[in-house]
Amino acid sequence: MSTPARRADAVRNRDLALDAAMALLAEPGTSLTVGAIAERAGLGAGTVVRAFGGKDALLDAAVARLLRPVVQRARDLIADTTPHQALRTFLRELIAFQAAHHAMNDQLTGLDLPLTTALRADLVGAVEEMIEGARRDGHVRTDLDLAAASALIIATAPAIARTDPGLTDAYLTVLLDGLSAPNSSTP
Repeated sequence: MSTPARRADAVRNRDLALDAAMALLAEPGTSLTVGAIAERAGLGAGTVVRAFGGKDALLDAAVARLLRPVVQRARDLIADTTPHQALRTFLRELIAFQAAHHAMNDQLTGLDLPLTTALRADLVGAVEEMIEGARRDGHVRTDLDLAAASALIIATAPAIARTDPGLTDAYLTVLLDGLSAPNSSTP
């Protein structure tokens, strides 16, 4: 009878640790140590480690929890609108997400994050699908190959996210204008 209670505690502790890690990922300059995560969660460091097996697994789970809805949003936009509009809308939303969570990129370098790596690949795939569709529709230039156009977006979006939020629209306009096909008339 005590096993189900421990299991419920383990699930609760795991969720508390994930919530704490996700909150810390949204705070620039915050240290993402097991100790900091445990303190934010109101747990002991040992409890956090037991729940995940280590910091890498914990951060991987937290970032994956943050990225899943972003990837799903990209897929929904692809299904629900034109590729060009999906790209425009998604880039704005991606930049807002990155602005709110830019500590992720700063703190995750060199960690083993298989879930995050897979979701980032899905995200790149969705962006490439948007670009390809917008190219077919005549809205995105074809003189840049898909890898170059995707790399420009993937590298530029986080940089825009770190700038003055008042300049986001201007940067996004310049990026999208630079990707636009010469004879495209759609804004």
